[in-house]
Amino acid sequence: MRSPASSPSGSRPTAALRASAAVLALSALSACGSSADAGGGDSAGAPSELTVWIMRDSVTDGFLQRFEADFESTHPGTTLKVQIQEWDGIGQKITSALASKDAPDVIEVGNTQVAQYAASGGVKDLTDRTADLQGGDWIPGLAEPGKIDGKQYGIPWYAANRVVIYHKDLFAQAGITTPPKTREEWIATTTKLNSGGNDGIYLSGQTWYALAGFVWDEGGDLAVKGADGKWAGSLDTPEAKAGMAFYQQLQALGSGPKDADEAKPLQAEVFAKGKTAQLISTPGGAAAIVKANPALKDKLGFFPIPGKTAAKPGAVFTGGSDLVIPESSRHQAGAYEVVKALAGEKWQTDMAKEMSYVPNRTSLAGVLAGNEGASAMAAGAVNGHATPNSPNWAAVEANNPIKQYMTQVLTGADPAVAGKTASAAVTKALNSSH
Repeated sequence: MRSPASSPSGSRPTAALRASAAVLALSALSACGSSADAGGGDSAGAPSELTVWIMRDSVTDGFLQRFEADFESTHPGTTLKVQIQEWDGIGQKITSALASKDAPDVIEVGNTQVAQYAASGGVKDLTDRTADLQGGDWIPGLAEPGKIDGKQYGIPWYAANRVVIYHKDLFAQAGITTPPKTREEWIATTTKLNSGGNDGIYLSGQTWYALAGFVWDEGGDLAVKGADGKWAGSLDTPEAKAGMAFYQQLQALGSGPKDADEAKPLQAEVFAKGKTAQLISTPGGAAAIVKANPALKDKLGFFPIPGKTAAKPGAVFTGGSDLVIPESSRHQAGAYEVVKALAGEKWQTDMAKEMSYVPNRTSLAGVLAGNEGASAMAAGAVNGHATPNSPNWAAVEANNPIKQYMTQVLTGADPAVAGKTASAAVTKALNSSH
């Protein structure tokens, strides 16, 4: 049964993203669980009331009702008490819960926030359960942020990532019948579309998640962790420079601003004017476009961000949710059963179809067949990545030096100098607690 949660206060997490069939939303989400007999929990099969925290709008009421009924019927004597949590203030609320002696049994958390919560020492290490949960099949961009220093604290629940949304009519007018599959093809296609008063692509100068994908494709990263445990920004590496060079080439084939991100102006509203051929967004962005211009209904297509070769799509940031189990859960065995069910094939399939999410396993991508946007997202998810797995990553985003670096390069600054400055800022933010 579900019960309302108390009203927390504070700010919403900024680093993760999610997409649903009806709503465009980017948010950080996750959940976790713990193993039986590890930390003084209940014994396997013992009747109990399990408290589960789920973030608002992560799943529908219908999904929760089906899951609750099924779980309680297959676990006689156990009652689920699902409490819907608000995003405002959730970070502090989870931190306080993990430090208490009466924490909920399972918590959904944003995948990029697992490191922060694990650093508190209040999250159960589930490394010995990954085989039972078929961890070898998890999509990498969702599994990686749940793994801290070789230990799996967060269990992947669902994912969302960016794709290319395109205007089918403009592609047809340009004689383009097949979406590009490589970077080289993408540039050629976009160049062809960038004519006749149309923009080949709308790409703002500070869409840093897209840049991160290009850097990952080159074998680089935004920051790296040294043997001494300290982090160092890496935007001044050859790999980062190559990723930025491709971003600059692509961005020049449209009229996006060089000193703003995709929210200024809202890129969906720009696209809705009907003169833009492509943009990078979660599939849910299509709903915002159609809302702004209903005439574009059925005129939007989707394809994965192209990679360096056709063998693999371009790298993408994977946002979504993990499930975690607090150390202080009094029902360890029952909590693990909840996590195992939610992360298992039956409920992954149900949720993917209901919410148009990417399921946590690569082998389940086919369940989205027939949903063009979600299928493109699932195809891209196989090359998913996460932001640097530091508890202090939020400090980087607070005054994002990556955005500043991008604008500087796009407006003529020396990439080497701008990259060095940005790397120093990232390094300082990530090591702020040292």
